[in-house]
Amino acid sequence: MSGRKINPWLKLGLELGPVIAFFIAFTRLKDRTVTLGGTEYGGFILATAGFVPLMILSTLILWRLTGKLSPMQIATLVLVTVFGGLSVWFNDERFFKMKPTLIYLLFAGILGFGLLRGKSFLAMVMEEMMPLEHEGWMILTRRLTAFFAGLAVLNEVVWRTMSDQAWVNFKTFGLTAAIFLFFLAQGGLFKKYEVEDKDR
Repeated sequence: MSGRKINPWLKLGLELGPVIAFFIAFTRLKDRTVTLGGTEYGGFILATAGFVPLMILSTLILWRLTGKLSPMQIATLVLVTVFGGLSVWFNDERFFKMKPTLIYLLFAGILGFGLLRGKSFLAMVMEEMMPLEHEGWMILTRRLTAFFAGLAVLNEVVWRTMSDQAWVNFKTFGLTAAIFLFFLAQGGLFKKYEVEDKDR
């Protein structure tokens, strides 16, 4: 199922909106605590409690508008719901901070498993948007597998050694910028292995 096209700005807003909302909520609530049922909840947990339902809502709207969700979107939603929920339930922010690590390890593991079988699972997902020769897909998949593994390690280093604010900044802006710059840096590979160029 190819799905329906929607305004790219609307799509971007639905995908990044919850992350930006989490950043704003944490920035405003980071020094506050709320007592519920005799338990004190800090700003990080409060922001997480708002982020999880907002993420679910935005993903459902995206699915309703486009008629489909990518495997990456589904996996992200499941991990956000599970680990965000665990953080709120146990009043422990570590669960939510580990979520990006697990997401990137999951993606690296899936792509790596495909490589071991001589396949590019990335091509199966993105081939319609970006037609490349098989060798190009294999190179890109190897690079992206290493990149995701690196992001997983980096997330662990940041949340374990830096402040909550530093981690929130890293999650909101650093990871997004890193992924954008990664694909920007692959311009030479796209040009070299693009199918259309080879067929001219």
